[in-house]
Amino acid sequence: MPFRFAVLSTFPPRQCGIATYCYDLLTHLPSLAKPEVIAICEEQKKNTNPIGLCIEQQKRDDYLKAGVFVNQSKAQLVHIQHEFGIFGGPDGSYLLDFLAHLQKPAVTTFHTVLAKPDANKFKIMQKVAMQSSKVIVMAQRAKEILTEVYGITPEKIFTFHHGVPAPVSATRQELKKRLNLDGRPVISTFGLLGRGKGIEYAIRAVAKAKELFPNLCYLIIGKTHPGVQRNEGEEYRHQLMQLTSSLGMENNIQFVDRFLDKEELVEYLTLTDIYLTPYIGQEQITSGTLAYAVGLGKAVISTPYIYAQELLSGGRGLLAEFRDSDSIARCLEQVLSSPQLQAQLEERAGQLGKFMSWDYVAEQHLALYCQAAADSCNTGALFIPGGELIANSTQT
Repeated sequence: MPFRFAVLSTFPPRQCGIATYCYDLLTHLPSLAKPEVIAICEEQKKNTNPIGLCIEQQKRDDYLKAGVFVNQSKAQLVHIQHEFGIFGGPDGSYLLDFLAHLQKPAVTTFHTVLAKPDANKFKIMQKVAMQSSKVIVMAQRAKEILTEVYGITPEKIFTFHHGVPAPVSATRQELKKRLNLDGRPVISTFGLLGRGKGIEYAIRAVAKAKELFPNLCYLIIGKTHPGVQRNEGEEYRHQLMQLTSSLGMENNIQFVDRFLDKEELVEYLTLTDIYLTPYIGQEQITSGTLAYAVGLGKAVISTPYIYAQELLSGGRGLLAEFRDSDSIARCLEQVLSSPQLQAQLEERAGQLGKFMSWDYVAEQHLALYCQAAADSCNTGALFIPGGELIANSTQT
C-alpha cells in the first residue's frame, strides 16, 4: 500500500535552502511514499506537481485552508519543515494557526533550535514541538536543547543527518581544467550570501595565505539571499568585492553570483581542495553546505558553531576562531602545506559521508513516518483541533 503524506515547506522554484532540502528529500524517498506538497510561497502561484496547494506566506487565512486541505486529504500525516523566517506572522507564528486546525499527526523538522530564544520564539518552538508526534533535528546538541530548554520529551526527538547528493563521475583534475583552475589549490564557500556568513573574514584569511601560496583561488559561490536582497540589495556583496580589490586579490578570489543547480554545485565541490565555512553565529544548529562538503569527502575548515563542532569531530576537519582571519589563515596554511593532512581529512569525512547520502536519509524518514502513523493508530490517539493528543476512549 502506498504511504500518503503531506509536506508543509517552501519548495522550488523558490530559491532557499529549505526548499532545496525538501525537494531533495522527497525525490529520494522510496516509491512507496506518495507525498503532496503544501508550498509556502511569497505570492500565490499556479500549482505544479507534486505541489497540491500553494499558500501565501503572509496571508493568515491560508494557514487555516492548509489545515482543512490536509484533514480532507488521504494523507496519514504531515511533515513540517520549520524555520522561523519561512512562515508568516511574527517569528512565523501563523504556523500555529495551521496546527490549531490540524486533525492528523505532525512530524516536524527543526532547521533552527535556539538555546537562548526570546519569549515569542520560545512559545512558538515549544508549541510546535509539543504538538508534533515526532521531531527531527540534525545535531545531537539540538536534541539536548529541545529537552533542557523547551521541556520536550527526548523519546520523541530523532537525530538524522542532512542528506547529501551523489558524487559526480568527473575527477577533481578534470573539473579544475574545465574551469581554467588546473594546478591551483581551490578553496570554496557556497550558499545564499548574507552578513552572517562571515565571508569578509575568509577573504582576509585567504589574502594572508596567498603570501605562501600565491596561486590559490577562493570561490565564493551563490547569489544574495532573497531576504537580504529585499532589505539592502547587493550592499554586502559590493562590500566584499571592494575588500577583495583593496587587498589586491582580484586574481585569487572569484564571485560566482548564481543559484546553482545540484549537479553544478556538486561539480564545484568536487574540484574544491578546502571547503570553508567562516560563519559568525555560534548557535547555528545545521548547515546544508557543510553537510554537503563533509558528505562528499572534502577537507573542511570551519568556525566552531554547534553543527560544525559535531560534524567535524573525530578529526574530520579543522576549527578556527570566530571573526578571526588570522586563525582561519593558519588553518588554511596547515592544510595547503600538507597533502597528507588534506588526504586524511578527506578520508575521515568520506567515512561519515556513507551515512549521509540522500537515499539513506530518505529511508530513515519514511521509517519514521510509518512509525508515527502506526503509533497514532495503535494507541488509539485522536488529533483534535488545537493540535492536542487525547486518548481514544474506545480503546483499552
